[in-house]
Amino acid sequence: MTELTAEAFLERLQAFRSDEEREKIRRRLPHAAILGVRMKHTFDLAKEFERMPLDEVERLLESEYYEARIGAVSVLDFRARRPRITDDERRELCELYLRRHDRIDTWDLVDRAAPRVVGWYLLDKSRAPLFELAASSNPIARRTAITAAFWLIRSKDLDDPLELARILVDDPEEVVNTSVGVALREVGEVDRARLLAFLEEHRADMPRVTLRGAIEHLPPDERTRLLAR
Repeated sequence: MTELTAEAFLERLQAFRSDEEREKIRRRLPHAAILGVRMKHTFDLAKEFERMPLDEVERLLESEYYEARIGAVSVLDFRARRPRITDDERRELCELYLRRHDRIDTWDLVDRAAPRVVGWYLLDKSRAPLFELAASSNPIARRTAITAAFWLIRSKDLDDPLELARILVDDPEEVVNTSVGVALREVGEVDRARLLAFLEEHRADMPRVTLRGAIEHLPPDERTRLLAR
């Protein structure tokens, strides 16, 4: 039986290293420490290590290697999906994510876990942590704020996601803009009237990438109208 430790996870990752994959990832993350492992292998391994103790997940987050940290947040995500997970277990996952956000430093690390690990836990709780993240000077933390809100939107809870979108609507960083656009697009899937009202009020302040993301699923004539300045 595989030992569920950070060391064992890293040792298993080594078997999937590829020079070709390393160069592919390096083009996207030129300053990261990279092993060169395909995401499929990392995700499959994370699923196998789903029951890894959280102190070992934290050790994995502390790794210098990008793939190890993707593995760590993937373990958190898989744990959050478990059908009989308790609220206390959800709290522990969320607390670890937020406490070690310093190690969650790329957009894909956020997207891999924020909706289920953070958003799902906060579904019936105060959303103050999301507003604290939205006020952060760190754009990756701000991305977590709006990306975690995807789960609220999925649950047809739109008030706080729209307020977060309002706070972040003119954010200077594209890594935030794209996620705000996706959040607004998903709001439109639940309540198109609320999306259109938001866009009428704020579209002049939105970066183009946010607006294009927000209107992606609207009819062509509506998109053309909203894109017109």
